Amino acid sequence: MTLSDVAFAVVIPLLFPPLMLGVITRTKARIAGRRGPPLFQPYYDLLRLLRKGVVRSRTTSWVFLAGPVVGLVTACLAAAIVPLGANGALLSFPGDLIAFAYLLGLGRFFTIAAALDTGSAFEGMGASREAAFSCLAEPAAFFALLVLVKLSGAYSIGSMLGPDLPDLWARGAPSLGLATVSLFVVLLAENCRMPFDDPTTHLELTMIHEVMVLDHSGPPFALILYGSAIKLFAYGLLLARLATPFHVGGPALGAAVALGELLVIAILIGVVESVMARLRLLRVPSLLVGASLLSAFGVLLLVG
Repeated sequence: MTLSDVAFAVVIPLLFPPLMLGVITRTKARIAGRRGPPLFQPYYDLLRLLRKGVVRSRTTSWVFLAGPVVGLVTACLAAAIVPLGANGALLSFPGDLIAFAYLLGLGRFFTIAAALDTGSAFEGMGASREAAFSCLAEPAAFFALLVLVKLSGAYSIGSMLGPDLPDLWARGAPSLGLATVSLFVVLLAENCRMPFDDPTTHLELTMIHEVMVLDHSGPPFALILYGSAIKLFAYGLLLARLATPFHVGGPALGAAVALGELLVIAILIGVVESVMARLRLLRVPSLLVGASLLSAFGVLLLVG
């Protein structure tokens, strides 16, 4: 990678993700007939939280403070594995698709551990739900990546989503189509979006991710929000690259196209959250299992 490629691969994942949250919120407001907050409101919220103090329970330990830090670092590393448009990934090595999944899993583990460290039964309830639903979402993501592995013969995300991606679509369009739909469902589930979770809810019976971070405040809470935005960016980048298998010349133009695709995904998420209600908790596993079956069927199409 050239110096300009490295600059794009480092600066854009650090600066762009909160804008996706702003686009989602503005889209939902427009559909509801409201003006909505500014597009850059997530940036203002992060700066406001960084200036606040930290309130900690006396029952917490270092695990409580490690959760936000590990969550942010793992999200950044996962985003570095996914190529930005036609440009190469910042981190690329054989088997990095496994690292992508387990980096996000490590961040989730520490978030759950931080919630349990408070000793609150309420946060423990949210941690239990998060662990159960993530166990159902991960197979869908792995089967979707397995479709790419089967078609490309590569074990690196950067190679699978490289210049040969249009040829892969020509040879296995049905399987890749099923994998794309499955990945979109995983994106909604892993980022706590509708219909799996409502990031704006404060109702005890419907909270999943939000309940785990209720005791965080100030800069640690800012790290949690920022890490969640980067995680959404990473999944969105993976989905955008898979769904639009074309290349444009130059790192700047390629990055601009990728960011445009991410904005389209953010708008799509806003539309989904505006037209769908949150599923009952008992229905969530059925949808995640359905996503796993879609991507698994894509693998079977290639095997057959």
